[in-house]
Amino acid sequence: MIKIRINNIEMEAAAGETILSLARRAGISIPTLCHMDGVEHYTSCMVCMVRDNATNSYLPSCTALVSEGMDIDTSGEELVSIRKKAVELLLSEHRAECEAPCRVVCPAGYNIPLMNRLLASGEYDKASELVMSELDSRELRCLSCRGYCENACRRKKIDRQLSIRNIRIFIYQNLNLQEKQDQSAGVQEQPAELQDQSAGVQEQPAELQDQSAGLQEQPAELQDQSAGLPGNTGLKRTFSSRTGRIGEDELKEWLKECKGAEKRFENITDFHSAGEEAKNCMHCDCRASEDCRLRDLAQELGIRDRGRKVINAPLTKKINHRTGLIFEHAKCIKCGLCVRVCKDKKEEPGLCFINRGFESLISEPLTAEFDDILTTQADLCISVCPTGALSYFTGHNKTR
Repeated sequence: MIKIRINNIEMEAAAGETILSLARRAGISIPTLCHMDGVEHYTSCMVCMVRDNATNSYLPSCTALVSEGMDIDTSGEELVSIRKKAVELLLSEHRAECEAPCRVVCPAGYNIPLMNRLLASGEYDKASELVMSELDSRELRCLSCRGYCENACRRKKIDRQLSIRNIRIFIYQNLNLQEKQDQSAGVQEQPAELQDQSAGVQEQPAELQDQSAGLQEQPAELQDQSAGLPGNTGLKRTFSSRTGRIGEDELKEWLKECKGAEKRFENITDFHSAGEEAKNCMHCDCRASEDCRLRDLAQELGIRDRGRKVINAPLTKKINHRTGLIFEHAKCIKCGLCVRVCKDKKEEPGLCFINRGFESLISEPLTAEFDDILTTQADLCISVCPTGALSYFTGHNKTR
C-alpha cells in the first residue's frame, strides 16, 4: 500500500488509484467538469487541480496517480485562484444565458420559458400546476405589472413579443374558474341547511360589494405601487452566464425553436391559443439552468460573467427531430464526455471532435446528418453533459 497525506490526513492507497478517488474516499470534495466515474479519463477542464506540497507541483487529480510520500492540498488559496481562472476561461467561450431575459426582469421570477415549453407540447395541466406553484398569497402579479417580461422578450427583435401576461392571466383565471366550479358543486351536494348558510356568506351587503369591486378596479399606477415590485424573488441562483453580442443571423437561429408555430395570438381565450402563442417562444434560457455543474461551480467560486466572449463557435442550434435531441455549440465546454460515452457504448454514428486546436468542436461526424445520430444513447449523453449543451427539445427542464 502507498502512504500519502491529503489535507493533513494520513491515508493508504492502492497502486494505480487517482488522487480524486482517494479524496472522495476521505470525504473530501474536489470539483470536476470533465470527469465521470466509469468513463475513460480525458483531462480538459482543469478545475480539479490539487497541489503536492512535497514536490511543489500542481496536478489534475482526476488523472494523477498517487505515489509514496505525496502531501496533497485540495483547497488552498492558490488552488481556488487556479480553479476560478479555469472556469472563467470556459465561460469566455460559453455564449449562453442561464436564465432568459423575460424571467430575469420579472419581479416575481416566474419561470416563463418552462411554462411556454409545457404549453407548446400540449401539457396544459402541468403548465397550470407550474403557474399555481409560483403564486404567492394566491395572487398573480401579472395583473398589476407593467409587462417587464414582454419588454425584454427577444422575439420582438424579429416581429413582436410574446403575449406572456395574457397567457398567464388566462391560466390564472381558468384555475380560479375551476376552483369556483368545484366549490359550487360542493355546495350543491351539501344538506339544505348548509347550502343556506353558504349562500348567506356569498350574499354580502351592497356597500361591501362596492368596496371589493373598487379594490379590483384601481388605476394601473396604483396597482403597481401596491404590488411593490420587489426584487426578483423567484430566482435562487446569484450567477448567470451571459451571451455577449448576438448577430442578426444568430438571432434568427433561435427561430429553430419555433418550428410548428403557425399563428400568433395576442388575445388568449383558451388553451389552444395559449399553446399556439407559446410555440413562438425562442427559449433564450437554458434547459439545464437548475442542473448545470458549470453554473454551480461558478456560483460557488463567486465568479461574475461580464459578458466578454471569445467567439470560436456560432450560436447554432441542432435539433434531431427523430429523437427530440437538441445540441447547442455555444454551451459546449468540449469536455468530451459525450464522445467517450458514444465510444464506450459503440454508438454509431455518435458525437465526435472535429477541427483542431482553438477551432475544435463536438459535432456529428462529417459523414452523417444530425438527425441520424444518437438513436440509442441520447439519454445517457444528456445525463453526462455538465452543461445544457445537450438536452431534449420539448417539455421539462433537464434533470440528471
